[in-house]
Amino acid sequence: MSIQWFPGHMNAARKKAAETMENTDLVIEVLDARIPQASCNPMVEQLRNFRQRPCLKILNKSDLADPDSTAAWLAFYNAQKGVKAVALSCKKPADVAKITGYCLALAPHRAVPTKPLRMMIMGIPNVGKSTMMNALLKKRVAPVGDEPAVTKVQQRLYLGKNMILTDTPGMLWPKIAHPTDGLMLAASHAVGVNALIEEEVATFLAELVLQRYPQFLVARYGMNTDGIDAVSVIEGVAKKRGYRLKGGEWDFEKAAHTLLLDYRSGALGRVSLETPQSREILLANYVPPVLLGQGKVTDTEVGEQGRDTIFTDSGRE
Repeated sequence: MSIQWFPGHMNAARKKAAETMENTDLVIEVLDARIPQASCNPMVEQLRNFRQRPCLKILNKSDLADPDSTAAWLAFYNAQKGVKAVALSCKKPADVAKITGYCLALAPHRAVPTKPLRMMIMGIPNVGKSTMMNALLKKRVAPVGDEPAVTKVQQRLYLGKNMILTDTPGMLWPKIAHPTDGLMLAASHAVGVNALIEEEVATFLAELVLQRYPQFLVARYGMNTDGIDAVSVIEGVAKKRGYRLKGGEWDFEKAAHTLLLDYRSGALGRVSLETPQSREILLANYVPPVLLGQGKVTDTEVGEQGRDTIFTDSGRE
């Protein structure tokens, strides 16, 4: 399953972001701590690198992510030039209060009356940008919802006398290269429901959790994970919750939806869907689409390769 979602307003938002970047001193990129690189928009990287703007990468929803994976991602990003990465939850005021200090450290020559610090907040849909904006300004200035693409236009706001924030709509990119990235984004609720089939996304999620966090399935649903597959995981959710269709069969669709909701809310446990190691393996096995059809690799092989690599890292087989 290849998930792609790029509504018309995102194209307009991309063009506007390119214009705004010219008059921006610092980019605040909000990532999902459970899928940091899958939620890192390559267009944001291109825009800020072209303008040579420093970046504060905020791994939001860190309270939902695996702490060990998050620590590995922080080390990965903090080794990059011009980047400061921090993990926090934008729902915690004490965490959000630290953001201005991080920004000032990245642009110490700004934030004075003659040169206000101009910050641009960017990220994928439903990653928590609006929640962060509201917490920073201590008032509701941006709409918040549990659906992707709530914010559709830029807005410029003042944080004190010498700091300016520009909030941008959540943006994906026109072509998601890796199928597993699309599945991770869909599982994490960054993609519109019309662009995905929940049962397929839940099957992907079940397979990954079964590989990395089987203890969470035992604790949440009381299932025996020995020797089962992803489909059996979802059927186990249906059995635990008593989801049946009129004919008596297990309601796979409803169980799939429940598994996704439990992951997204954190009820399943602190689950990270990727690590720097799994990402490295994914990229090492990636074959650009231009090579398809040239006798070097088939589309089926690429799909299987991309799916398999997400479940392994340097410490697993």
